[in-house]
Amino acid sequence: MTAVTAPDAVGAASPARRWYVLMVMCVVYTISIADRYVMSTVLEPIRLELKLTDGGVAFLTGVSLALFYVTLGIPLSWLADRTNRRNILAIALVAWSVMSVLCGLSRNYLQLLVARIGVGVGEAGGTPPANSIIADYFPPARRAMAMAVFALGAPIGAWLGADMAGAVAKAHGWRAAFLVLGAPGVLVGLLVFLTVKEPRRGRLDAPGGEAAPAFLDTLRFLLRQRACLHVMAGGGLSALWGWGLMWFTPTFLQRQYHLDVGEAGAVLGPIHLVAGVVSSLFTAWLLSRPAFGDPRRILLLLATVTGLATVPSFIVYWTHSLTVARVMLWMFIPAIYFYIGPAMALVQNLAPAKMRAMFIAISLVAANVLNLIVAPQAVGWLSDVFAGARGPDAASLRLALLILAPTGFWAAWHYWAARRTIVAEQAEAIGGGSTGAVAAAPLT
Repeated sequence: MTAVTAPDAVGAASPARRWYVLMVMCVVYTISIADRYVMSTVLEPIRLELKLTDGGVAFLTGVSLALFYVTLGIPLSWLADRTNRRNILAIALVAWSVMSVLCGLSRNYLQLLVARIGVGVGEAGGTPPANSIIADYFPPARRAMAMAVFALGAPIGAWLGADMAGAVAKAHGWRAAFLVLGAPGVLVGLLVFLTVKEPRRGRLDAPGGEAAPAFLDTLRFLLRQRACLHVMAGGGLSALWGWGLMWFTPTFLQRQYHLDVGEAGAVLGPIHLVAGVVSSLFTAWLLSRPAFGDPRRILLLLATVTGLATVPSFIVYWTHSLTVARVMLWMFIPAIYFYIGPAMALVQNLAPAKMRAMFIAISLVAANVLNLIVAPQAVGWLSDVFAGARGPDAASLRLALLILAPTGFWAAWHYWAARRTIVAEQAEAIGGGSTGAVAAAPLT
């Protein structure tokens, strides 16, 4: 049995350098999630001030962000597969951070809408280059672990977007929350540009062709990778289910239990931070074990955790008890972080080095169409329909969220289905042999 070789092992980065880059990429992801989800925390104050329906505020928060995030994601990733990824990432981070600040400076619906679209434009150049950079600092056997560490940015960012944003909004108004969370990104963008070295593309994978493939060639290769399509579908549906529910959860808590924006943020923030970080760290530790060098075991784990967590995700919105809802949230929310790192790593290992940013971009397009467009718009529209003439309230929003919650089972099925062909497809993509053999690489 042969392991995936590291053709550029002599010139590879030192352990200190690769972990420094991983930590910086994690900070970038943290800022991305915080700037994206601060809107969900202050959704109800914005809706009331601007006199919007649930469907109207859903368009402002989800569709506006996704409009250019989705359409520009693939072109920017095509560019990232051919040019300097570090530069694209630094420019994108500064751009979306400035637009987040402009959200806080807006004075009407149109200004907020344009600024929110700008956030989506910038974030389109964020995650795919960051993923691709990490893949060239960590070998295939350690990418699942590295991506689980990278995924720590999600719970930390969500905590900032919930707890901190809620506290700032309660004390100084919803606009201040955007200002506080947006400004630091400009400084981090400069840090990325000045301290992160662009790695040689594919240096830790088996040797391949030098030319970057055309988009249609990448698409044709992807369509042959049945396991990759299942993983992308599972990740997209996990985003639809978990993060889709999160868009309206602060609003639901405010309406159902008569909490203010700060109190709702205080309910969710610690769960995102504590349970999310523990879940992500546990995932990183677990995936560094030799047994999880086999991608089929990672998929089995993803299917099991997602399927089990779907049950409490339904109970959260079914119960009328805040205590029960809190307990269920502590059981459900860790699962929306658990899948991120492993799913991204599986996609990375199913893509040749020069197609990697494009594969990640396609998976993000699927996830963000479902998470940013379908989920909030569908929940908002259903809430308005169920509310009728009385206007949206807790009861109408509850029914809409209960319809979305069972989609977690659909995601779990796709993870399970990917197990059938993933070993052969991973070997074809990155030149590896036995999956178990690659797990013996040292944790550096």
